[in-house]
Amino acid sequence: MTAPQQSGTGRPAFPLAWGPGGLDTGGRPLVMAVLNVTPDSFYDGGRWVDPAAAVERGLQMLDDGADMVDVGGESTRPGSHPVDSSEELERVVPVIEALHRRAPEALISVDTNKAEVADAALDAGAAVINDISGLTFDPSMAALAARRDAGLVLMHIRRRPAEMQRDPAYADVVEDVAAFLTDALSRALAAGVDEERIALDPGIGFGKTLEHNLALINRLDRLHRLGRPVLAGLSRKSFIGALLGNEPGARLAGSLGAAVAAAVHGAHLLRVHDVKETVEALKVAEAIAAGTAPDSGER
Repeated sequence: MTAPQQSGTGRPAFPLAWGPGGLDTGGRPLVMAVLNVTPDSFYDGGRWVDPAAAVERGLQMLDDGADMVDVGGESTRPGSHPVDSSEELERVVPVIEALHRRAPEALISVDTNKAEVADAALDAGAAVINDISGLTFDPSMAALAARRDAGLVLMHIRRRPAEMQRDPAYADVVEDVAAFLTDALSRALAAGVDEERIALDPGIGFGKTLEHNLALINRLDRLHRLGRPVLAGLSRKSFIGALLGNEPGARLAGSLGAAVAAAVHGAHLLRVHDVKETVEALKVAEAIAAGTAPDSGER
């Protein structure tokens, strides 16, 4: 297990070898921008199905402060069904190619659980695979990540998206998720994936009740024991709607509150739809936690 570096944020700063120089996990949580090129995602489905519009959206997110852009071509909302690899490829590859061409230094990840799609996305310019299944849906994913020397996000999920919200139950949700991710991490390492290229995601909203989600966010620091950075995807999800009684389009304030809470409780990376607002909220929260103002020239 890689020893964490010292961090002034209260989070251990695990090395994360994504991109040419790697990522600094010792400052504010890094922001992974959500770019769904799908017709049916729960919040932004249909907005970015046109590749040109999707690329412009990705570039804007980078301008707004995103540390990376996560391109997904298959909705994994509760109740969703998988699409064929050919259709997913048609959605993501042109966007990744064009985004990489327009912003060659930008870090791009592909949100997929299919090794075939991940392989083509890496050819197109992606550097990270974001696998919601934690290597359980496609047995060849770990070997692909190792062979391509790709970054890898391992997420916890219970069943497949179509069935994951059917009576989710755990003996202890925090410990059960930690055990799943421990196993996923072990399988990735056994396949030859570099430990410093792996991040872990507890899978908020993926086979969990409201209480499960709240417990996991409250105990994100439990996952630090696994020795890898923790990614949390909270943006505009249904647990926020359950707390506030609103629809995805009205969940910006709730998402910002969840992002700050996740940062406080140990998240190293946050996967978000609203980049500018999240970056600003985190900047304020981190300055307050540190007790010092960032050197921005403003007072």
